[in-house]
Amino acid sequence: MDHLDQLEAQSIYIFREAFARLKKIALLWSLGKDSNVMIWLARKAFFGRMPFPALHVDTGKKFPEMYRFRDHYGKEWDLDLRVEPCPPIDAVDPTLPPAARSAARKTEGLKMALGKYGFDGLIAGIRRDEEATRAKERVFSPRGLEGNWDVRDQPPEFWDHFNASPPQGAHLRIHPILHWTEADIWAYTKRENIPIIPLYLSQNGKRYRSLGDQDITNPVNSTASTIEEILVELEQTKVPERAGRALDHETEDAFERLRVAGYL
Repeated sequence: MDHLDQLEAQSIYIFREAFARLKKIALLWSLGKDSNVMIWLARKAFFGRMPFPALHVDTGKKFPEMYRFRDHYGKEWDLDLRVEPCPPIDAVDPTLPPAARSAARKTEGLKMALGKYGFDGLIAGIRRDEEATRAKERVFSPRGLEGNWDVRDQPPEFWDHFNASPPQGAHLRIHPILHWTEADIWAYTKRENIPIIPLYLSQNGKRYRSLGDQDITNPVNSTASTIEEILVELEQTKVPERAGRALDHETEDAFERLRVAGYL
């Protein structure tokens, strides 16, 4: 097997482990490149159709292109799509910086969705190379009763043995692409011909490397207008993937505070 085959096989194994060992799971679909790869992998893992819901916790502030993508491929991929709204900004911790406070609406929306559906497992498309706090994650990551994450209490995962027993009333976050890199995502997207949102490709010398809410996400300088050019650019750039996210430029502890409280 080549590198992408190995990544794919490991991720499919994680999907099947989660489905076999948990009672009620959902895949968190953020509509971006990573979660689109996850849906592709899940459909492969289960012979063409994902046997659990795709959950979009919607802030109502995504780019129009993202909503068009969701509506089109939700139908084409035959997803059990569940769209759950986030609460207003007034419901969020006012001590957070502005972008973090806006992002925290997703945490509260996710808690509401958990209460509504009773999921004991949520599949999320985070990667260790994205951000320092995410590098501390496990593949099967336990959350507390309030959805909180204790970075100091992470279970060991030797030889792909995962702890899939969340406490009563709590849930697990499952991360099938935790071991992938940004370049892996794009190389696999190219190989598999996975549809992408056009915002990832350069227009007028700028493109988005990471997509979030429209008001707190900015493009980076880039001339990469194809996936091939993106892969070349990634070999040369020192600009972080989340450079366009306002959240990542706020106080040092803002992102970690969100993650501890249950943010993705």
